[in-house]
Amino acid sequence: MVSSLRPDNAVAEQTPALLSPADEHNRRLLAQVRPPDWQNPAPKPRYHLVVIGGGTGGLVSAAAAAGLGATVALVERHLMGGDCLIVGCVPSKGIIRAARAWHEAAGARASFGGPGVVGNGDFAAAMERMRRIRADIGPVDGAPRFRALGVDVFLGEGRFISPAAVEVDGAVLNFRRAIIATGARAAAPPIPGLDATGYLTNETIFSLTELPRRLVVIGAGPIGSEMAQSFARFGSEVTVLNAGAHVLPREDADAAAIVERAMTRDGVRLVHGAKVQRVECRGTERVVHVDCGGRSEQITADELLVAVGRAPNVEGLGLEAAGVRYGPRGVIVDDRLRTSNRRIFAVGDVNGRFQFTHNSDFQARYAIQNALFFGRKRVSDLIMPWCTFTSPEVAHVGMYEADARTAGHAVDTLTLPLEDNDRARLDGEQEGFLRVHLERGTDRILGATLVAEHAGDIISEITVAMVNRVGLGGIGAAIHPYPTQAEIVRRAADTWRRGKLTPAVRRAFGWFFRIFC
Repeated sequence: MVSSLRPDNAVAEQTPALLSPADEHNRRLLAQVRPPDWQNPAPKPRYHLVVIGGGTGGLVSAAAAAGLGATVALVERHLMGGDCLIVGCVPSKGIIRAARAWHEAAGARASFGGPGVVGNGDFAAAMERMRRIRADIGPVDGAPRFRALGVDVFLGEGRFISPAAVEVDGAVLNFRRAIIATGARAAAPPIPGLDATGYLTNETIFSLTELPRRLVVIGAGPIGSEMAQSFARFGSEVTVLNAGAHVLPREDADAAAIVERAMTRDGVRLVHGAKVQRVECRGTERVVHVDCGGRSEQITADELLVAVGRAPNVEGLGLEAAGVRYGPRGVIVDDRLRTSNRRIFAVGDVNGRFQFTHNSDFQARYAIQNALFFGRKRVSDLIMPWCTFTSPEVAHVGMYEADARTAGHAVDTLTLPLEDNDRARLDGEQEGFLRVHLERGTDRILGATLVAEHAGDIISEITVAMVNRVGLGGIGAAIHPYPTQAEIVRRAADTWRRGKLTPAVRRAFGWFFRIFC
């Protein structure tokens, strides 16, 4: 029997919000990630693997297992591609790049003697470009491609009905192993009036076609900081309400301070220690009532962006029927990504460990080995880099200094300012630094932080070294093209080597040159 697709109410409600406006680009995207005429296949008697969730973790799991010859079913309740394609990495980086181009054009005369720029940019055109590129990328994650890979793609609500079976629109999918990859969604704090007033999240902000004149952002983590700076560069009056002491609370305070200065130069107003009391509508405006250290303030906005965290998508999955334990942070897994039901694994944002697309990708690879081939891959062995794509970017890999000391490491830390890097100075991008944490007395890299315009690209060199157990000295032995900003990593190695030239070593060299030279 072949069952037809019957979109549930949640899908019908969400799709217009996420893929708005209904232009040619979003129609092209929808034809790939949720084809209107899709027909679910007849289920096989039993699958080697059933994957619930068609985001990065689910797609990598399904494609890898099918490529190895397993029979695989993939279930997606909403849009294939998940957050990364629809409302995350792809659209956000498209917007960030457009905002950077506007910023560079506006500053070309002062910085480089370039042509003067007058007038406002075309925000609608920038958003359309993003939608066009997203639609161009869509087929890679689309249902037709995965069907061609040999995966049985079921579009509809999937839920466990037993420890070894999933139901989708009345069809029962029996499995040997299963992977939960349902991701997470934007969370909203319990602020009085917020729901009634209406607000944007990362799931809806990319549907804007008109630039808001005034934008208030609640939250100063990566999403809040990236969008605040981008919209300020587009020309919005942006206010960020941050409960903490600085933006990007996970990062070192001096790294965050550099980003704060850049955001402020771009016109963002940062309000730290802010407690949002309530939100109300006054006509078409939103008024945010804030307590700032005992001082009350009302901030008026045309749009309100909430960027204060994520909630795992565990509702409606029938996890109780499957014997899968979960909590506020998501599905509970062990170091091999197994749930409390040893047949079932969970990868990506839904298990609450590092909510990054690349983390979902690698967790999926580990889960496939552990689930289908009796592997013993441990996620604690993963060396995880990440990057916040503000301007400048902040990239990190491994441990911070405090984490390393807590883990029992004695630490040597090197910090090199970017202003000493020739390419950074030539590019006008010298505000930043590289910080490397080493096992004391050795060149073993424990972690690193880089603040630079291209930090996300450069941090990979350090990540490769850490994964392959190459020390900082090994990086320094490799020739780096001049002039590049990546040279700062080689300079860190030179600094480490000079630190080994103790007074005793210098005396020994002096004796050598006197005697033999």
